[in-house]
Order: sequence, then C-alpha cells, then structure tokens
Amino acid sequence: MQKYRFELILASLFVALYLAFAHWQAPGSKLTVAEIDRYVQRIEQGISFMPAAERDAFIRHLRAWGEGDDGRPAYNLNLMRFHKELKPVSGVQLHGSTPEEANAFYEETALGIALRLGVSMPFGGEAQAVQSGADPSTNLISFEPALDNWSRVLIVRYPSRRAFFELISDPEYLKVMPNKLGSLMVVLTPVNGDTVLQVPSVMFGGVLVFLFMLIGWVRAARRTL
Repeated sequence: MQKYRFELILASLFVALYLAFAHWQAPGSKLTVAEIDRYVQRIEQGISFMPAAERDAFIRHLRAWGEGDDGRPAYNLNLMRFHKELKPVSGVQLHGSTPEEANAFYEETALGIALRLGVSMPFGGEAQAVQSGADPSTNLISFEPALDNWSRVLIVRYPSRRAFFELISDPEYLKVMPNKLGSLMVVLTPVNGDTVLQVPSVMFGGVLVFLFMLIGWVRAARRTL
C-alpha cells in the first residue's frame, strides 16, 4: 500500500476534482415561480435602456421560457449580424467606436460572469463568405435579406435555465448588455441538446483519467531506471 501511496492520493484528488466539476455543470432543480419573479424584477430594473415595446416582449418571453423549465441543460443558438456602425442606446455610452469593439468588450465581461456559472461554448465561429462583391452572402440555401449575411454563430451551453437567468440578471452583465444590443442584431433561440457528442463533465473526466495514466506510466518508467 505504501508503494502506491502517491497514486492513491492522486486518484483521490482527481476524483474530488471530477465530482466538483460535475456538480458545477449539473442542472439542479427546475426554476420556481418565485425565483422567476425575482430574476424578472432584477432584469426589468436593469434594462431601462431598451424601448418599452422591446422590453415588454423580452420580459414576456423570458418569463414564459423560465416557466417551461424542464430541468435540463439549455443550449442557446446565437445568430449575430454586426451593424454597419454603432447604434445609439438611450442613456448609455457604448465602449469603443465600432460595433466590433463594443461587442468584444461585452463578450470579455460576459465571459467572466458566465464561467462562474458553469456556462460553456461548445461551438463558435465567424460566418464564411459564400459570395462577395456587390451582392455578398453567407447562405447556401436561403437568400432572404433578413436571413443572410450573418457575422458570427455561437452555441452556448447553460447547465440550466437558472444559469441563464443568473447571467442576464447580474448587475455587471446588465451594465455591458447595451454594448451587444448597440453593436449587432442577434437571434437568440433556445434549443434542446438532443444530439450532443460530449458534455463538459465527461470530457473533463477523460482528461483526468488520461493525466492519471500518464503520471503513473512516467513514475513506473522511472522506477525501472
């Protein structure tokens, strides 16, 4: 037993790390009506910069989505198209002088908050130009102007709908949110993770197993020298 004391300690440490990571990524319980009310109240207070009609629709959709919580992780599809120039947001000074600069500032701040909540981004990238020139396009099959020329596409995984509500009701997030709205048009569509190759906790567990085996192999090789 003493001979393998290091390996046992390392295995215990890795198991503890995996359990902590899995708990961080776990969905938890469904949202309650009382929780949704608290989140909505905080969000409403923080989005006074939005036009009244847009604000009311946003809150209505948020509440309905929260009430339909199925207790599973949530995946949000983000389709984004940069404005040609920054759009003014009532009562807010946006960061930078271009849509790209304002959105980069938003994403940097939002990422720090999201990581604490176990949020991850399984996929993200810039849209490829299918056709350039006077009539540019990023679509291969649909040519409606409103559905064409996307700038970026992201899929963001939230451990739960609660994590999403935690993010967008965070005071620091609400401060930078106008930079996103002023820099681009975004379609935000929640989708079920019916076809997902790996969840973060499984991938993390695989990394720990690999490290444990690698360290064990190196130590065993040294003993034979």
